[in-house]
Amino acid sequence: MSRDGVTIGRVMTQVAMVMNLDKCIGCHTCSVTCKQAWTNRKGTEYVWFNNVETLPGQGYPRRWEDQERWKGGWERTRSGRLRLRAGGRLKRLGQIFANPELPELSDYYQPWTYEYKNLTDAPAGDDMPVAKPVSQVTGEPIGTIEWGPNWDDNLGGAPEHGPGDPLVEKVRDEVGEKIRFEFEQSFMFYLPRICEHCLNPACVSSCPSGAMYKRVEDGIVLVDQDQCRGWRMCVTGCPYKKVYFNHATGKAEKCTFCFPRVEAGMPTICSETCVGRMRYLGVMLYDADKVAEAAAVEDEQDLYSAQLECFLDPDDPAVVAAARASGITDEWLDAARRSPVYDLIRTYQVALPLHPEYRTMPMVWYVPPLSPVVEAVAAAGRDGEDAGNLFGAIDALRIPVEYLAALLTAGDTYAVEAVLRRMAAMRAYMRRINLGEERDESIAAAVGLTGQEMEDMFRLLAIAKYEDRYVVPTAARADADALAETHPLDDGCPVADSPDTVSKERVMLNLGPTRRTV
Repeated sequence: MSRDGVTIGRVMTQVAMVMNLDKCIGCHTCSVTCKQAWTNRKGTEYVWFNNVETLPGQGYPRRWEDQERWKGGWERTRSGRLRLRAGGRLKRLGQIFANPELPELSDYYQPWTYEYKNLTDAPAGDDMPVAKPVSQVTGEPIGTIEWGPNWDDNLGGAPEHGPGDPLVEKVRDEVGEKIRFEFEQSFMFYLPRICEHCLNPACVSSCPSGAMYKRVEDGIVLVDQDQCRGWRMCVTGCPYKKVYFNHATGKAEKCTFCFPRVEAGMPTICSETCVGRMRYLGVMLYDADKVAEAAAVEDEQDLYSAQLECFLDPDDPAVVAAARASGITDEWLDAARRSPVYDLIRTYQVALPLHPEYRTMPMVWYVPPLSPVVEAVAAAGRDGEDAGNLFGAIDALRIPVEYLAALLTAGDTYAVEAVLRRMAAMRAYMRRINLGEERDESIAAAVGLTGQEMEDMFRLLAIAKYEDRYVVPTAARADADALAETHPLDDGCPVADSPDTVSKERVMLNLGPTRRTV
């Protein structure tokens, strides 16, 4: 099917996420709730499907962004094709029982608890009892705790560990004195991370047994526990290091994007419990036939724009027709039209992908932090909310634009500056409205938006309600309805006989098409 002379290929759907880093307060609530929901059992003591990192910092696992060491993601060959950075099939087959590119437990951290009985059962005396740390993996005492999943939290130990941030190493020569680690001289912001559920996942292609797979219906990447053989090639292949090995079961595990909740039309647990309300969930339509070509563009700084071109406009009649021909239901098309993720990524273009240079086409995007720009301008004796002053201060932000570009656009500072200018313009435009002044359309026009788009973007980023931030359709509801009709609830049903009778609709939400075991 074609649109304005451009052929539309196979239309597919992806449940995606956007995080507004301008609103993250680093409370780790998302990490704790995810930990309690998904990784609170034997073998996952060190595993955090969701973690919040303070940048600059080395992250979790330590220096996960150093792909020269870990060999994650894809690389482009001279012929213009993609291959796994860790090597082709023959090389991986030769390393199937001895994979050298794996983080050790010390790169994550040695999970520990404390001997609390030493405190509660200690006899009365003059000595002060001590609860010694004990490894949750070996059960042996730990002499000195040297690392943790949020060791860099709030720049803890920054003068010593900050220079080891791979991004700092990459941009230090370029930005020079902009990056300091002395007290009150440095900068910081929070980066919550989950699995990216990529369009071109390297973990899936790395798996020799076919246990890793990307679901057709919603794009979520999962691990078939029955198929997994514990070879851990997926751990190496994932450049974000969001696949983990369960040493108790001998299987790989990863973020599931809370698919049981998503299938019922509910947001992920990290989104549901986010204190800062900085997460957005929605449906993206994309052209699956363009993904490989977009991931293989020659210039790394073109990867962001190439991925944008893969996304399809859900309001375009030609796209709707092609989507229906691909089997996408009207419920999902309606969700795509109301998707806050599409608006932030495509309409307003204020969200950016995490490390597009890994060529995995990630689907968890980020609105970069604006940093204390108003205070910086005001400190110079000028109006900190004036649009002209804000635009002029973008280059002098406390968070170096070059650092954000190394994180989100493969080093393209122009794309990051464009986003920051739109965020600054939104502040200036809405300030006039809140003060009862006349709308200044020139502020919106200066960043390529209309005044109405500026107000809509403000509502979405600042005051959006629950139903506006999370637009998730129920998965295969028609199939669930059909299955429920073949198994009607009657007087003989033990559920119907129980005092707490479950409604037919609730039962249907728990029914769905046959799925692979995860």
